[in-house]
Amino acid sequence: MTNTPNRRTIVLGVFSVATAAGFLTQPDLAIAADDPELAKRFKELSQNGNSTCSAKFTESIATMPAVSRITGSCCSPMEMKRYVEQVRGLAKYRAIPMIPGDPYDIAAATAQRMMPYYDLKLTGDEQKAYDFAMANSEEKGPCCCPCWRWKVYGGLAKYLLHEHGFTGEQIVDVWNLSDGCGGGM
Repeated sequence: MTNTPNRRTIVLGVFSVATAAGFLTQPDLAIAADDPELAKRFKELSQNGNSTCSAKFTESIATMPAVSRITGSCCSPMEMKRYVEQVRGLAKYRAIPMIPGDPYDIAAATAQRMMPYYDLKLTGDEQKAYDFAMANSEEKGPCCCPCWRWKVYGGLAKYLLHEHGFTGEQIVDVWNLSDGCGGGM
C-alpha cells in the first residue's frame, strides 16, 4: 500500500485502484480482489469518460462514428459498489442487444438507434406502462436531467415496451440499473 497526503492507492496485480475521495472502502477492496477486470473497467471509465449533460453533446451523438463509445458519468463521480451492482444486474438482459450491459460504456450506434424511439407514439397500455416507470423509477424518469441519457433511455424504454412487451416494472428495473449519472443509490 502506498500513502500520499490525500490519496491511498491499493496495488492489485498490474493496476491500482483509488476512489475520487482518495480512500477505498472495505467493500471496494473486496470487489477489486474478487473481480479485478471489473475494477479495472471502473477505474478506466471513472477517470476517462467523455459524457456530459450538455445539449451540444446530445446533438453530437447523431454524428459520432458508430464504433465510438460514450463513456463515464455525467453528473457525479462513479462509485464502485454501485457500478458493480449495475453491471451484474444488467447481465439478466444480455439477450436484448439494445440494453447496454454497462451504463457507463455505451456504443454510439446503440444511442443513435434508441434516440428516435423517444418520439414514438405508444399504444394506451404501453403509455400506461411508460407512465408507471416515470412515476416509480429512482430518478422519476430514465435519468436525473433531460440530457442525452434521458433521450436514449427514454427511447430504449419505448423500444422495449413496443418491441418486447416489457411491463412498467421491467422498465423501472432497466432504468434503475442503467442510471449513468454517477453516485450511489
